[in-house]
Amino acid sequence: MSWELDIWGRIRRSTEAARAALLATEDARRGVWLTLVSDLAQAYFELLALDVQLQIARDSRDAYQHTFDLFQDRFTLGVASNLETSRAQGALGGAEANIPQLESAIVAKENQISILLGKDPGPILRGSPMYEQPVVPTVAAGLPSALLERRPDLRQAEQQLVGANARIGVAKAEFFPKLNLTALFGTASPEVSALTGGSATIWAVAGTLSGPLFNAGRTLGTYRASIAQWEQAKLQYEQAVLTALREVSDALTALGKLSEAETGQDVSVKALGEAVEHATDRYRQGLANYFEVLEAQQQLYPAQNTLAQIRRDRLLAHVRLYKALGGGWSLTDAQWTDEE
Repeated sequence: MSWELDIWGRIRRSTEAARAALLATEDARRGVWLTLVSDLAQAYFELLALDVQLQIARDSRDAYQHTFDLFQDRFTLGVASNLETSRAQGALGGAEANIPQLESAIVAKENQISILLGKDPGPILRGSPMYEQPVVPTVAAGLPSALLERRPDLRQAEQQLVGANARIGVAKAEFFPKLNLTALFGTASPEVSALTGGSATIWAVAGTLSGPLFNAGRTLGTYRASIAQWEQAKLQYEQAVLTALREVSDALTALGKLSEAETGQDVSVKALGEAVEHATDRYRQGLANYFEVLEAQQQLYPAQNTLAQIRRDRLLAHVRLYKALGGGWSLTDAQWTDEE
């Protein structure tokens, strides 16, 4: 066996670099878990949104079916024209065409969630419908930037920077000679016995000095390469910080703006729903033509889809903020550490 006296800190810096690599790997593992949880939540909310869109499509089909039946009866009685009946049938066919597409998209999304859960593709049990999903917890104002320190990618980049810095120390120590102590099991000479305290059999200690005699160019190149790697790690860390700040800002902005958008769209949907009812009543009384009914319906159902998309985007914005902050914002540091 042999030991090296760590006079210049080479072994110490090597240990520091190895420890940083270990911690970076652990943060990378946690990053995978965080991505999996976020992707799963996103896919589930998208599935709930597809459920809502499918229900809207079925409601619109039923409404167009009712309108077509009404026009068909009026046409049979000679009250309505063939044009009105054909337009109603066309609207009905378009509504029916959307249903299979949405049903196919739902199956595909369920299969995606199954794969994320590590299960065979199949149906996914639903919890609360999308509009009953809470869009809270409310994000507190003035979130501390220290929350970004929980992000696995930032922690990984930080450890990579620490490791790169330690490797500079390792490369620098290569310029200096190494003192190795070689241990041999044998019988002690009188001189070594005196040195070791008089044991009959001891570890005979021999010191050897080695250094960079003929590889100074290679050592210098390695040192310069380690500095370049540190500079690269430093820039990558700075870029990761800027990216994290942008993602948090984007998510917070989206939460605020989408809340306003949903409020306005909800008012629009309610007003358009009343317009469909009024147009249908006026048509039955002979005060309006079919085109007023069709126009009202064709405005209502896209507006309902838009409202569903806004609610879905609000839920997804919460997921993005959760991921951007490295696992949420409601836990204290102690609770967050325990969750790990």
